[in-house]
Amino acid sequence: MSAPVRLGVVGLGTVGQGVLRLLGHNAEEITRRVGTSVVVTDVAVRDPARARDCDLSGIRVWDDAVRLVREADVDVVVELIGGKTVAREVILAAIARGKPVVTANKALLAEDGNAIFEAARMAGVVVAFEAAVAGGIPIIKAIREGLAGNVIASVAGIINGTCNYILTQMAEKGESFEDALATAQRLGYAEADPHFDVGGIDAAHKLAILAAIAFGMPLAYGEVAVEGITHVTPEDIKIAQVFGYRIKLLAIAKRHGAAVELRVHPTLIPDDTVLAKVDGVLNAVVVHGNAVGQVGFYGRGAGGDATASAVVADVIDVARALVTDSRHVVPALAFQPDALRPLPVLPIRAVESAFYLRLRVADEPGVLSQLTAILAAHDISIEAILQREPRGGDDATVALITSVIPEHRFDDALAEMQRLPFVRAGSARFRVEKFD
Repeated sequence: MSAPVRLGVVGLGTVGQGVLRLLGHNAEEITRRVGTSVVVTDVAVRDPARARDCDLSGIRVWDDAVRLVREADVDVVVELIGGKTVAREVILAAIARGKPVVTANKALLAEDGNAIFEAARMAGVVVAFEAAVAGGIPIIKAIREGLAGNVIASVAGIINGTCNYILTQMAEKGESFEDALATAQRLGYAEADPHFDVGGIDAAHKLAILAAIAFGMPLAYGEVAVEGITHVTPEDIKIAQVFGYRIKLLAIAKRHGAAVELRVHPTLIPDDTVLAKVDGVLNAVVVHGNAVGQVGFYGRGAGGDATASAVVADVIDVARALVTDSRHVVPALAFQPDALRPLPVLPIRAVESAFYLRLRVADEPGVLSQLTAILAAHDISIEAILQREPRGGDDATVALITSVIPEHRFDDALAEMQRLPFVRAGSARFRVEKFD
């Protein structure tokens, strides 16, 4: 048997501790898969004195992550500290020393991954990142390897558990966004500062990675159209249910010939589809390939053990390559680096879908006829409409779902409606996706 593969783990938060526990509990199985043992010899933490829920006996503990990478005698660096500044320095230092890297850092990869992967290519080392998207769901490996024989037409999914939990609470218990967020924070599903999650940024980071490996394009996080869930109301969720839909935060990437669309936003989806039934903190991704058709992936998208599962899977892949002295044949972004092609991203106003619209209007004759006349003037058909009479006030609610149209046409019609004297402030509009 070969010498053990030695790991240096940078960061012992929830995921890092999960990685150490998993490597210990499943050591025998991992050894059988790799052909030799995989051991953690060094870890770096901010506070070495802090108690942790993992066994650190026999492991050298560093308080300087970059120093560990530069000085520790390790074969693989596992970066789990998150953030971008120190994490970038750790990863680049490892690459410069010819050490493979395993990371779960979706924000760093989405924003700086093109430079990181190029540095890794020049140094001839691997950067593995299965845990960066959808936690324990092996979606990176599925697209990059299992579906490699397909031309991928689209990738869509629920890839932020915090938002999915909040929207589930609002749908099932009628909670406001604020109350559902407070519950999520109390249970540890949301951070004290939840902006990255509820603002859609976390999902956009993950979508940029998925789009790159699906379409063979450089990472394009800056061109993802992003809208969060902070303005979703219980009223919209109830009206959507009447129409036969659920509201979910979806991340969607679609190929359109030589261009792509990249978008994250609250979306109405039919309540009889697979994605509509994914509730709580669970994640799901649906991929459409030209040979395989539509395939789905479902499971725990976050959490220490689920994410640790993906990290350890990458460690095993990297360790196998080291033990057999073989060349890592699967490129980081699925396509050979010199074959990546920049693809234009469609402006969000040009992207077509159906739309949901809710308007608060004065309860007076002729309202519906004027609204529908504006829609007709913009060549917009109505697929479903609902009018609710006032309850203890003077205003009524009109909600409708349109045909599939470009966003610019819908927004132009909406702007004209909002200038009408009987339309009140406080309208809501969301995209509708049917996944036909």
